[in-house]
Amino acid sequence: MAEDLALERCDLELEANGRDHHTADLCREKLVVRRGQPFRLTLHFEGRGYEASVDRLTFSVVTADAVYLDSEEARREYVLTQQGFIYQGSAKFIKSIPWNFGQFEDGILDICLMLLDVNPKFLQDASRDCSRRRSPVYVGRVVSGMVNCNDDQGVLLGRWDNNYGDGVSPMFWIGSVDILRRWKNHGCQRVKYGQCWVFAAVACTVLRCLGVPTRVVTNYNSAHDQNSNLLIEYFRNEFGEIQGDKSEMIWNFHCWVESWMTRPDLQSGYEGWQALDPTPQEKSEGTYCCGPVPVRAIKEGDLSTKYDAPFVFAEVNADVVDWIRQDDGSVTKSINRSLIVGLKISTKSVGRDEREDITHTYKYPEGSSEEREAFTRANHLNKLTEKEETGVAMRIRVGQSMNMGSDFDVFAHITNNTEEARVCRLLLCARTVSYNGVLGPECGTQQLPDLALEPFSENSIPLRILYEKYCDCLTESNLIKVRGLLVEPAANSYLLAERDLYLENPEIKIRVLGEPKQNRRLVAEVSLRNPLTVPLLGCTFTVEGAGLTEEQQAVEIPDPVEAGEEAKVRVDLLPLHVGRHKLVVDFESDKLKAVKGYRNVIIGPP
Repeated sequence: MAEDLALERCDLELEANGRDHHTADLCREKLVVRRGQPFRLTLHFEGRGYEASVDRLTFSVVTADAVYLDSEEARREYVLTQQGFIYQGSAKFIKSIPWNFGQFEDGILDICLMLLDVNPKFLQDASRDCSRRRSPVYVGRVVSGMVNCNDDQGVLLGRWDNNYGDGVSPMFWIGSVDILRRWKNHGCQRVKYGQCWVFAAVACTVLRCLGVPTRVVTNYNSAHDQNSNLLIEYFRNEFGEIQGDKSEMIWNFHCWVESWMTRPDLQSGYEGWQALDPTPQEKSEGTYCCGPVPVRAIKEGDLSTKYDAPFVFAEVNADVVDWIRQDDGSVTKSINRSLIVGLKISTKSVGRDEREDITHTYKYPEGSSEEREAFTRANHLNKLTEKEETGVAMRIRVGQSMNMGSDFDVFAHITNNTEEARVCRLLLCARTVSYNGVLGPECGTQQLPDLALEPFSENSIPLRILYEKYCDCLTESNLIKVRGLLVEPAANSYLLAERDLYLENPEIKIRVLGEPKQNRRLVAEVSLRNPLTVPLLGCTFTVEGAGLTEEQQAVEIPDPVEAGEEAKVRVDLLPLHVGRHKLVVDFESDKLKAVKGYRNVIIGPP
């Protein structure tokens, strides 16, 4: 009778498995494999080899694959891709910002596992927390809470007041790697500072690193509804300026993430993309986290669905009501056709550097019977009420491209589609604004006390906005809000129109010097031309890219960059392996901030 087999050692075939499972960049010292794909082990026995006719070998592995995507192209985009875009700007001028997610960079996997191991649920009951990690619903909820630091040793501290001197401005970041490494290297101390797209991008990095397909999405005209009544009410004075409580706001844009997973805890049909929002806004079950909630449930108006469906539904569907408070204390409802919540919901396309509009996954077409059914199911009474028509309409138009440093005109375009002549008062005002809706100083005003509107007429009233007026008060969001208030005293009627303008930054040009072949040393030449009429001081280019640089590189330019002149630096890149890489660049100076650029680098064989 043959002696029992004795295992001497197990060869995990790290090189072959890492190559086949696309995990070689994630970790080279440990076996990291992906669900649903075979892998290979080699067992070495003492004394004698394995004999199939004599020996019985049992090998047990237990998994749950609740995050499987059928499309290989989609898996590549939402799990393996380390660079992408986040969309900012305004609904009428969508701006793509390059981002280095870097989930396979050195040490990131260990940092992500550390993040799970310092979450409050693990600290309270480690064995139960580890057991529940088999559920992506649970993991997604933990990550949503741990990316912010409001309740725990989370990664990022949020700040929205434009005072970032004791940390890093949210607009400065160009990738998640530097943020996560700072958090780990400083003993899990919060990193200053983040805003919605930074929270979302870091969550995307962590979830992709853990194998959960994830993408960052942006919602334009996003509502922050605190009391779940699906209504944002603004109380304004007779000049149209917002008064009183500003806790409920319409953000110019707001970012969260979607992760792909099954939902065995919910009814059939709610698997697929789930919304998760790590930005600390409201508490969910006592913790600053949000989701996961099925995107399909939001579209259907099913607000009883776990988790936090009413809040996410309001972000894309809330109604806005403007009240004008007069001197005697009475209020009159103003008509505002210019603000629609939940527009152009955007994410990066699969396999392409282009925007994909996914609004249809959250909302049925406006005015459709399906939309009314969803609003009825959500008890969204305001949206079910017929809107009154007045015959007079106003909207804000732009007449030219709006570049940083330029003067430009905007127009209040007013139409009178009635048989009556009207005499109105027009108030036009431009103010700088942060992306979350907080207004800054005025940078342009005009008042016409007696504007005559002839029957069936059109009028276009210009407002000139000067660089010298907005240069010192523009936030890093590059946004200006233009408001028009048309008052008809005889009818005691108020018509409001608003538009957010995005000022375009100059282009960052990136040239790769040298032949882009495997294991060749390359140099990136990065430049930007000063578009302003004044010199730029304190100019710094920061360069980051998965596989391109070991660390984030910052290059300062000691001398002022005069008006019209070019700022230019060179950065050494690491030898690269064959494939497609992306170089991400940020430019900062005293007058020009948070300018982003990117360049794809295609490396061929030697």
